[in-house]
Amino acid sequence: MAQVYIAALAGVGGIVLGYVAYLIINRRSIEATKKKSHELTEGIEAKQKELILVAKDEAIKIKEEAKREETSRLKEVKELEASLRRREESFDTRIGELEKERKSVQESQKEVEEIKTRIRDIRVKQEESLERIAKLSKDEAKKVLLDLVEKENKDELIQQIKQVELAAKEEGESRARKIIATTISRISSDMVAEQTVSSVAIPSDEMKGRIIGKEGRNIQVFEKETGVDVIIDDTPDSVVLSSFDPVRRQIAKVALEKLIQDGRIHPTRIEEMVKKAGDEVNEEVKKAGEDAAFEAGVTGLPVELLRIFGRLKYRTSYGQNQLRHAVEVSNIAGVLAAEIGANVDICKKGALLHDIGKTVSQEVSGSHALITGDIMRKYGISEEVVHAAESHHEEVEIKTTEAFVVQAADAISGARPGARRESLEQYIKRLRELEEIANSFEGVEKSFAIQAGREVRIIVHPEDIDDLATHKLAKDVASKIEATMQFPGQIKVHVIREMRAVEFAK
Repeated sequence: MAQVYIAALAGVGGIVLGYVAYLIINRRSIEATKKKSHELTEGIEAKQKELILVAKDEAIKIKEEAKREETSRLKEVKELEASLRRREESFDTRIGELEKERKSVQESQKEVEEIKTRIRDIRVKQEESLERIAKLSKDEAKKVLLDLVEKENKDELIQQIKQVELAAKEEGESRARKIIATTISRISSDMVAEQTVSSVAIPSDEMKGRIIGKEGRNIQVFEKETGVDVIIDDTPDSVVLSSFDPVRRQIAKVALEKLIQDGRIHPTRIEEMVKKAGDEVNEEVKKAGEDAAFEAGVTGLPVELLRIFGRLKYRTSYGQNQLRHAVEVSNIAGVLAAEIGANVDICKKGALLHDIGKTVSQEVSGSHALITGDIMRKYGISEEVVHAAESHHEEVEIKTTEAFVVQAADAISGARPGARRESLEQYIKRLRELEEIANSFEGVEKSFAIQAGREVRIIVHPEDIDDLATHKLAKDVASKIEATMQFPGQIKVHVIREMRAVEFAK
């Protein structure tokens, strides 16, 4: 038991000793920490003092630098003020001088006007004096002077006129030939001559009787339904359909071919076949219009307008198919427009539709060009395209470059070799008109239309028409032909003045 107490006391003693040792060590540590803290505090204070001294030195330097810069800036400002003051004084002096010059110019202008007035008065007095002396007015004296100059320099004037005309003609023809040749070489197509009648083949002459019917009943119903004339004559194996409306003629042709193929020809069957043929032809017309627009490269046209346009497939002019003509004119107009820098889209559309009025010209009175404009406006075509189309015969005044291009393309297509043909009566009428126009001018002895109407040769009385007047006569005749006639291509006017002296030796 005693040992236990001893062990307990020893343990308590150890604890006490340990606690005492801890206190001693802790106290020493605290003292060391305080000492170190005091040393750090003294170091920081010393560093702060040192920094404050450095900052004060820097502040003094900055202040001195600012003072120097301020002094320099003040000096510059004073110099600028002095310079501006000098400029202001210079401007004031210059303004004063300009004001003096302005007053001087005004005075000079007044003097000039006074001098001009005096000169005009003097000129009027001189003219009056000259008129009294010469007994001629100013206009009469001018005419006498011009006549004198013309007589003295007639040969020189004629030579100069010829040179100017020749140079202009050569240059114009060269450029026009180049453009037109390029166009025609790029746009070429064949034209098939067509007529206003259609021929339908029949298997035998017996079929003619069946077409006529009992007491002519079948042929009467057929003509009534189609609006065409059926010509049954002695021509073997064929029946002729005649009508000025090409669409009706085509419907009649299709219907008659169907009736002949079917063999059953009676009024009811005729009505059915005519209706079917009308539907087929209308669909064919629509497709023809769409195909033509596609071939010409023209898009955006209304379907109904294309349906009307497609009717040109069955229309001809001087043997030239009008749908093919429209496509050709559109292509030519596009090339011409590209060559001269015009609007290609307007030219192609206007050229493609320029003859659409011909499809209804039998039903509506008036020029086909004006009807064309009305149809195009009805379907919302732009006014630029409408103008280009409706002015191609100059019934509407041409106002745009594109309209001139369409007119030129139409003339090229119609005038190129092989495009059109005309009847003997029309050909003779055109030649007679050319000679009548030429003979209507004073001084003309006789005239001849030659080269198939491409040239007019005019022989004048040499005592009535001099060399200078021959040029004027040629221009006047050409202008009258252009104003009063319609013709493809161009007509050369050739004026001949010949002086002959005849004597007889006896």
